[in-house]
Amino acid sequence: MLNEREVYFNGEYRRWDKANVHIMSHSFGRGSAIFEVIGFHDTPDGPAVFRLDEYLSRFWKSASLLEMEPPLTQGALQEAILTLVKRSGMKSGFFKLYGFYPEISFKILPPQRKFQVAVCPFSAEEALGQPLESAPRSVTAFVSRWRRLDPQTVPIEAKVAANYVNGMVARMESREKGFDYAILLDTQGFIAEGGTESLFLVHKGRLMTSALGTVLQSITRKTLLEVAGTMGIETVTGLLNPGALDEADELFFSGTSAKLLPVRQVGDRILNEVPGPLTRRLSERMAAITSGRDDQFRHWLFPA
Repeated sequence: MLNEREVYFNGEYRRWDKANVHIMSHSFGRGSAIFEVIGFHDTPDGPAVFRLDEYLSRFWKSASLLEMEPPLTQGALQEAILTLVKRSGMKSGFFKLYGFYPEISFKILPPQRKFQVAVCPFSAEEALGQPLESAPRSVTAFVSRWRRLDPQTVPIEAKVAANYVNGMVARMESREKGFDYAILLDTQGFIAEGGTESLFLVHKGRLMTSALGTVLQSITRKTLLEVAGTMGIETVTGLLNPGALDEADELFFSGTSAKLLPVRQVGDRILNEVPGPLTRRLSERMAAITSGRDDQFRHWLFPA
């Protein structure tokens, strides 16, 4: 099935199995590939990409932070992505956008600043590795011994492959401990985020999440804070002590694939009502927005 799909690869559309680079490429050996995972959704007007402009802006920021030079304009890449979604024939799903150095390199510095671009579409089932109806409706989590990357060590705002070893080892630890997901603290001991997800807490009707600075500038995080504001929900961003996990009435992760993923257990603590009322309200609103049924945020959808 995947081999029959097309990939946008450095200015042309190729078969999935023809989108290759050498194993000795710089981005493979050094983890220097930047990327985005972006969703497109079934709407009354056909498939539409959610907040494409925001994701592309972050992609460009990642490139800037790593002194990488894009091979095309943001407008040209946007057009290529929308064309790929249309050519795929898929009504909904995701695509992964890569910026990478394909050249063979034995050195730590890339051979040149200009990189190549690839875009790969895939379904929700392929992303999850299971049918949608089998996907978990809630998850368990615990506080990992691994800390979130410190902003004084690497540019954490860059969505670059090498940075994701941090979340990988935390998720591996959670699996070994019998939990689904990991919660990482920052190097100062405050709550940061999940391995690849933002973390939200609800306490006394307020929606709380970590301040920017030690966490990725998540598009979904930004979206939820904006949407909550229009719903009259008070939002708080700041330094959150781990003790807040014991006081929260509701907890959920957020990200591109699962806009809101409720947490039913954190450590030894089991939450009573999952999903909680505020989580349900936000989840229903996000479903309406991404399906094109919410006129207030229709401008966030880019028809293919």
